[in-house]
Amino acid sequence: MKAAEIKKVIVIGCPGSGKSTFSRALAERTGLPLVHLDMLYWNADGTTVEKEVFLERLRDAMSADEWIIDGNYGGSMEMRLKECDTVFFLDYPVDVCLEGIRSRRGKARTDMPWIEEKDDEEFIAFIRDFNTIERPKIAERLRHCGKRVITFTNREEADEYMR
Repeated sequence: MKAAEIKKVIVIGCPGSGKSTFSRALAERTGLPLVHLDMLYWNADGTTVEKEVFLERLRDAMSADEWIIDGNYGGSMEMRLKECDTVFFLDYPVDVCLEGIRSRRGKARTDMPWIEEKDDEEFIAFIRDFNTIERPKIAERLRHCGKRVITFTNREEADEYMR
């Protein structure tokens, strides 16, 4: 796919799948501006903004002519699907995603306003259940979205795409 063919992209997948890493690489290759949903939703102290504030920030980001938006946030998925031209779905096994979470612990990240220092058991449970609970809902949405959907089932496929 040529960079000119994509203007508005969403990157989705289980937490820990590498959405932000993939999005950064895609932004570097295409020159498209990158928006991390976590940066719109979370405050530096680990609290969240009000839903309407988040949606206002997202609408503002989506008003641009071009973008890559990294993150799931199911409550705003339809809004993003409606406006995007391309979806990248990182559809990886749970163990890959759990390792992704472990590998980023204690590191500063451009996609998150704080440093994750320890495991959040509720978050880990969400990841463990993702392919059973969330994945079928995402797959159904993608089946009917009418957009270009590119699915990777492992990191090697995503890396190959970037090459």
